[in-house]
Amino acid sequence: MGSTRSASHAGSWYTADEKVLSGELNKWLGKVEQTVEPYPIKGGKAVIAPHAGYSYSGPAAAWAYKSIDTSSIKRVFILGPSHHIYLEGCALSKCKEYETPIGNLPLDLNTIKELQATGKFESLSLQADEDEHSIEMHLPYVRKVFEGKDISIIPIVVGAISKEVEAQFGAILAPYLASDDTFFVISSDFCHWGTRFSYTFYYPEAAPSEAAGIRLSRSNGPSSSYPIYESITRLDHEAMDVLTLPPSTATDAHSEFAKYLSRTKNTICGRHPIGVLFGALSALEKDKGIKPVLKWVRYEQSSHCHSIRDSSVSYASAYIRF
Repeated sequence: MGSTRSASHAGSWYTADEKVLSGELNKWLGKVEQTVEPYPIKGGKAVIAPHAGYSYSGPAAAWAYKSIDTSSIKRVFILGPSHHIYLEGCALSKCKEYETPIGNLPLDLNTIKELQATGKFESLSLQADEDEHSIEMHLPYVRKVFEGKDISIIPIVVGAISKEVEAQFGAILAPYLASDDTFFVISSDFCHWGTRFSYTFYYPEAAPSEAAGIRLSRSNGPSSSYPIYESITRLDHEAMDVLTLPPSTATDAHSEFAKYLSRTKNTICGRHPIGVLFGALSALEKDKGIKPVLKWVRYEQSSHCHSIRDSSVSYASAYIRF
């Protein structure tokens, strides 16, 4: 360890200008409206938030970051999916700090050594680390909401793993999630819809209809009475409802989420980081008797799809407390 991971997507996915970026983050955080529970969330332990270019998902992510009570947090785990390399497990960075245009973030090298000692984690090359955007897109927000505070981060890239392996990694991370000074950020966009994503799932009728979903094509278009974007909203909200705690337990929600993904194949790119979080929550339910609460606070789409020629990506933000 010893290198600094550069802010490789600054200047393209978000501005590299320190003042402009700081101003944008402040603006988006300032536009977050009060939710049912007053912000910051007492007992908040984690958020789920998107990782697209800031012009697309920056405003939606603010709804998650505004919920964080930063007063006692010293350590932030950031779990993101792997977009560029195939991983059969989870991987840790070999860097000592991550650069952002508004200030660098040191890695918690002691915690990373503890995780390495389990023998379960792979290591990322610097090239793979800098190619991946799913964690980087959260770094400016983490630096902003913890402005002036002495924190360190533990980035973990999560591979294409099974529900059972998600549970295994969740069990490893559960003691950290339970720690009073530790917070988790889970990086995920929701549905990627369109032929460019090879995903055109469509419900032909609105809920509560139980008509099976179909695949749209140029010869099989949507109903004139039910726009594609409304079907996408329904599809995403089915996942969000499954993951909402209560009424479900984390253990049951983890199983139902896997079934949902098998049925719909919804292109939720952070499904495995979400699965690891639920594996950790499940372990804490069983071992500590905790009763986690997960609430969704924002849902947006990058654009409204009306035809097979259109495409969109969905963004959802949530907080978890216990």
